[in-house]
Amino acid sequence: MKTREYLDTAAKIVSGQRQMDYGDKYQNHENISKLWSAYLDYNISAHDVAICMLLVKVARLKHRPTTDCYIDMAGYAAIAGEIQDQKKG
Repeated sequence: MKTREYLDTAAKIVSGQRQMDYGDKYQNHENISKLWSAYLDYNISAHDVAICMLLVKVARLKHRPTTDCYIDMAGYAAIAGEIQDQKKG
């Protein structure tokens, strides 16, 4: 795949079916952050969740690189950026 194909595929996934399955990206990551924070007794932000999910994909690459991991990393990076932008606005 070319760079643009990875990015286009990630954008379709993040804004398409996953958005319908899991709801608003920010709200979903905010919900996850609250659960992780309660479990860890440490405040985790929605932005932290997106970055940590990206790191899960990085860890999986050590075992076996897959196209899916690269696409998902691009998606989580974009979500992290969008969350950061929402916090500024």
